[in-house]
Amino acid sequence: MFENLKEQPADKILALMEMYRADPREQKVDLGVGVYKNAEGVTPVMRAVKAAEKRIWEEQTSKSYTGLAGEPLFIEAIRKLVLADAVAPEQVAGVTTPGGTGAVRQAFEMIKMANPGARVFVSDPTWPNHLSILKYLGIETVPYRYFDSTTGGINFDGMIEDLQAARPGDVVLLHGCCHNPTGANLTLEQWKKVVETLNAIEALPMIDIAYQGFGDGLDEDAAATRYVAANVPELLIAASCSKNFGIYRERTGLLMAVSKDGGKTKVNQGTLAYLNRQNYSFPPDHGARIVATILHDEELTAMWKEELEEVRLGMLELRKQLAAELARLTNSDRFAFLAEHRGMFSRLGCSTEEVEKMRDESGIYMVGDSRMNIAGLNTKTVPILAKAIVDAGI
Repeated sequence: MFENLKEQPADKILALMEMYRADPREQKVDLGVGVYKNAEGVTPVMRAVKAAEKRIWEEQTSKSYTGLAGEPLFIEAIRKLVLADAVAPEQVAGVTTPGGTGAVRQAFEMIKMANPGARVFVSDPTWPNHLSILKYLGIETVPYRYFDSTTGGINFDGMIEDLQAARPGDVVLLHGCCHNPTGANLTLEQWKKVVETLNAIEALPMIDIAYQGFGDGLDEDAAATRYVAANVPELLIAASCSKNFGIYRERTGLLMAVSKDGGKTKVNQGTLAYLNRQNYSFPPDHGARIVATILHDEELTAMWKEELEEVRLGMLELRKQLAAELARLTNSDRFAFLAEHRGMFSRLGCSTEEVEKMRDESGIYMVGDSRMNIAGLNTKTVPILAKAIVDAGI
């Protein structure tokens, strides 16, 4: 049987990591990996997470299974964090998943169950794993225009024009904040136009919100998702705790199905639990329990919010520093968009050849599509990157 298997294409980011590790140069900068790093290049364990883990270690008396949906206190906490009071709790079905990726996968599975002929519209570009999972599940994807590589902003007119090609029952996948891989985000007014468009077509929005708190703040980053939830008949939301709680390896996510018709919540909840059972039975609990412990304790919540704000402001400062250094070197504002982008990533909009030139000549490692992880920088490496960008002729 195994002789029928084919070698799968190498993951580009993992291959980039190997190249970086093999590079003997002392001066090299890793902007490829999609994890937050502090100025020392470390992905730290948050103080609030440490405190929560200590409490769990002291108080937990069993490692038995949780329910198929996971820990109820976690589901309640993330529902409140993402949605606040945008919709009533009884309109929301939710299940814990292995990371935001698990939530995305389960959402696609639910779409396929509910409407096997549904197409999923995805931004150009989007997170590559969106496309990979959709392809594996045999769900047709349709790209919509999003990033304008000339301006570093959004081609909004093109986006709306492309979304109008959706049919009733199709799904439109949107990034809740801190768009990955571009860092370019819709304004709230633009979100309103998107909602108006999808409602007119009767298409279902699905929001992947993986970076809440990394952009403009916890509530600000959730504002678009809350607006959508309050103004559409149905919505799927895949949320991740990997980044804003720094618990990447704990694989902690939540999938929510929101329906204005509260009578559908029971069926939605049963469907989500069924999908969990088919894929991995009971979801992992440790990360979810850490998050629940933090968000159900005022002191730990305050500690976490303070730490998260330090992370957010640190990335914003790096963005400003990079944009200012490029303005100084080029005597222009061509790269001002870098300070306007939000989240961990920005896309330079340059060619693969220019990316390779930066790597070969300056030791700058970023993904071939010119996505760079701003959190991979520090105040010492910002000038190195800026010079490499200029030297590459970007």
